[in-house]
Amino acid sequence: MRYTEEHEWLRVEDGLVVVGITEHASEQLGDIVFVELPEPDTTVTKGDEIVVIESVKAASDILAPLDGEIVEVNEALADDPGKVNEDPTGDGWFFKMKVEDTSVVDEYMTEEEYKEFIA
Repeated sequence: MRYTEEHEWLRVEDGLVVVGITEHASEQLGDIVFVELPEPDTTVTKGDEIVVIESVKAASDILAPLDGEIVEVNEALADDPGKVNEDPTGDGWFFKMKVEDTSVVDEYMTEEEYKEFIA
């Protein structure tokens, strides 16, 4: 798993990049009450705002960490956005994307580097 400075995690699974937010981010946001996900088959550019999260504290945008195509979204979050708080690095994932080269994920922080970043 790799981490962005925007508190997203990225994990390569079956040739796709799975994206969600870190436990630290979910704790900072508080209870998440709504998640707006992108449409599958959407082409995104790194830095595009693609997910909106609303919590009892604030609204936040999640940015595309890579250039690519959204191929799947976590539909379960529409009915149960609290999954992001309960299991942010598991069942609380946001979307899966297809990228040209999954090795670009390695450019992001390791878990140790991320822990130092948030310390």
